[in-house]
Amino acid sequence: MYAKRRQFLNSLAVISASPLFTSFKNKDKKSFNFPIACNAYNWKTFYDRQNKKWGEDLDKCLADLAQTGITAYEPGLESAEEVRKLAPFLKKYNLTMPSIYVNSVLHKAEDAEKSIATVLSIADEVVKLGTKIVVTNPSPIKWGGPELKNDAELSVQAKSMEKLGIELKKKGLTLAYHTHDVELRAGAREFHHILQNTSPENVSFCFDTHWVYRGSSDSQNAVFDVLKMYGNRIVELHIRQSVDGVWSETFGAGDIDYQRFANELKAMKLRPHLVIEQCVEAKTPNTMDGKQAHIKDLAMIKEIFKPIL
Repeated sequence: MYAKRRQFLNSLAVISASPLFTSFKNKDKKSFNFPIACNAYNWKTFYDRQNKKWGEDLDKCLADLAQTGITAYEPGLESAEEVRKLAPFLKKYNLTMPSIYVNSVLHKAEDAEKSIATVLSIADEVVKLGTKIVVTNPSPIKWGGPELKNDAELSVQAKSMEKLGIELKKKGLTLAYHTHDVELRAGAREFHHILQNTSPENVSFCFDTHWVYRGSSDSQNAVFDVLKMYGNRIVELHIRQSVDGVWSETFGAGDIDYQRFANELKAMKLRPHLVIEQCVEAKTPNTMDGKQAHIKDLAMIKEIFKPIL
C-alpha cells in the first residue's frame, strides 16, 4: 500500500511539472484594455430582419455603428481586399479595429495550408490598422449538419492552429480560438482537444459564452466551468444573452449571470477584450432596430462589466 501511494505521488509530481499542466497555471495573464467593440454578425442579424444587407453600403453601415457610441469594430473578413475596402470608412468614422474574425478550415492538411495563407494575407493588412487579435473558428465539416470531425482530423486541426498562431505571433498578432455549439458535441471533444493540444503562447481563447451555454444544452454551469478551466487563455469575450433559451433583443438579465461572470473575471485578474455579439433570431422580440439595440447594449455592458473596466 505504501509503495503504491508513493508511486501515485511521484506520478503527480511528474504531471504537475509537464508543460501541458503548467500552461493552465500560467501567471502571465494577458490584458487587452481596448474599447468595448461590436461584431459584424450581430449587425447582420438586425439588418437581415429589416430585409437589408450588412456590408453592402459600408459608408451607411459604419455610420449606423458610429451613431451608437461604440468606437471599436470586429468585422468578419474573408480576404485582404475586404480590409482595403473597409479601411477608409474606419478612418472616416473614427473607429478602431482591435480584433477581427475569420473562418478557417484546418482539419485537412491540404485545406489547412490554403486557409493559413489566406489568414496571413489578411493579417498583413489589418496589422497596419492596429489590430492585435485574430479570432478564428475552424469550420465544421458542414454548417448545421450532424457530421463531426474524427480523431485524425482533430489532430491535424490542433497542429494547424499551433502553426497559424506561431506565424501570427511573428507579425505581432494574437490568435484566439473561437467555437460555436458544434464543438461542444460528443463530450466537447473538439473543444477540449484544441485547447489541450495547443500552447497558450501561440493559441489563446475567444470565449463566446452563449455558444458554450447553448452547446452544453443550455447549461450555465458549463459556462463557469469553462471559465475555471481555460480562464488564463481568454483574451476576448463574445457577449450575448438569452431569456428562456432565446436570444434577447438587447443585453441584460437572462439565462447567464453576467454580473457573477464579471466578478469572476475580476477575481482572476482578467481583462479580456469585450465584444458585443447580441444577435436576434426567429423568436427574438422585434421592437427596435440594430442602432437602438446597440445603444442599450453598450450602456448595459458598461454597467455589468464595471468590475473590470
